[in-house]
Amino acid sequence: MPSPGKDITQGSSSSDIDAFLDRARQVGKPAANSRGRLIFALDATLSRQPTWDIAQSLQGRMFDAAAGLGGLDVQLVYFRGLNECRASRFVTNGDGLAALMSKIDVRGGETQIGKVLNHTMAEAKVEKVGALVFVGDAVEENADELCAQAGEVSLLGVKAFMFHEGHDPDAARCFREIARITGGAYATFDAAAPKRLAGLLAAAAVYAAGGRAALEKQALEGGDAAKLLLTQMR
Repeated sequence: MPSPGKDITQGSSSSDIDAFLDRARQVGKPAANSRGRLIFALDATLSRQPTWDIAQSLQGRMFDAAAGLGGLDVQLVYFRGLNECRASRFVTNGDGLAALMSKIDVRGGETQIGKVLNHTMAEAKVEKVGALVFVGDAVEENADELCAQAGEVSLLGVKAFMFHEGHDPDAARCFREIARITGGAYATFDAAAPKRLAGLLAAAAVYAAGGRAALEKQALEGGDAAKLLLTQMR
């Protein structure tokens, strides 16, 4: 099955990476607009099939939640296999993101969270990114290296919302630390109870589109997920 999106796999030489970052810097920032930008990153390795299906069915909640705040542009990033990590274009509605996700099937492989963080940095250098949302269940990379990358993401003003399925203690420690370093938040969910993930995605979208004030407003209106995220964010 063809894979949508550009390949952001970084198994090439450091000179290739440097050249890519130089080109990204030279693009320059487009005129500011009121729409938020969110990177929606998912682990698409084989164990993720149930969660991938759930995320596909729930992703429209992000656009709905941000609609009254100027709207939201979302970029899908996913990794799977041994060395595949791709990013879609930014889409402006749930139908567009659902169409992209429907073309992707999960495949066995290892986590590539470092590539997601590097890609987030590159996008944030071109134009402001309101938030990174990551959904996954495992970490098979060096946690210290990931945390160093998270520090660079934080310097660009991007908060990471790390949504963890399951109870893997190593993943929990790493996800919590990435969230803490970036000033974002960590939360767990169970694929058997998709309502919790729906609330988390919507709350992160509200933050990406409207900032902390919008998230605080949602919390005051009874949003449990918004309250949970705010207890951790700085």
